[in-house]
Amino acid sequence: MAWSATQYTLFETERTRPVRDLLAGVPTPSPARLADLGCGPGNSTEVLLARYPGAHAIALDSSADMLATARKRLPDVDFQQADIAAWAPDEPFDVILANASLQWIPDHAALFPRLAGFLAPGGSLAVQMPDNQDDPVKTLMRKTAADPRWSDRIGDERSTRFPRHPVPWYYDLLRPHCGRVDIWRTRYWHVLPDGVDGIVAWFKGSALRPFLAPLNEAEQSLFLAQYRDELAQVYPTQVDGSVLLPMPRLFIVATR
Repeated sequence: MAWSATQYTLFETERTRPVRDLLAGVPTPSPARLADLGCGPGNSTEVLLARYPGAHAIALDSSADMLATARKRLPDVDFQQADIAAWAPDEPFDVILANASLQWIPDHAALFPRLAGFLAPGGSLAVQMPDNQDDPVKTLMRKTAADPRWSDRIGDERSTRFPRHPVPWYYDLLRPHCGRVDIWRTRYWHVLPDGVDGIVAWFKGSALRPFLAPLNEAEQSLFLAQYRDELAQVYPTQVDGSVLLPMPRLFIVATR
């Protein structure tokens, strides 16, 4: 199931807030070279350039659809279709931003030091990742995926899980490469006016993709209907008809 910029940007305001909070914690004062890894539709790149006007930025994403939207938003930015795991720049960068992207890439033990190695002296690697693997929105995805109607095609549910490590693990991993490692966790509470349908729409643009990709259109509809019914048992409707979606996120700023 391909990435969809249209689906992803249904919640652009909510998805963009964490990148603002992340960049507020970057101590690099006057960077000249910026990189946005996993730029999506360009919302994170826009925030990065607003924080550091005048700096030169490149932005990478694997999705052609996301990049098409990003180029319309920021026509002067060098957007590149590329795999973050294979990215190997010729010159160092002062700020490397990875907002809600590295959770899709395995082997963080190799990835994070590698990215830190692309920093100029005093440069910062700024990472934000969802940290909700044990929340009902994720456990219910895996429960729905276990249905015999499609479990054989979705396969081992661990293949749909992001790599996850505790905070001390990331600190010990990055500290030998960086003089300062700042880590924090924030739980956002997003108000979704469409109730649990809003939760389904939110994750159709992200975490549900690996579950839905092996299914045909009819099966996808059945999967989503079953997932919605499971969500309705857990996420209560507020008095105004909305649902509150808690979204914990992990933030890391490692400065060389």
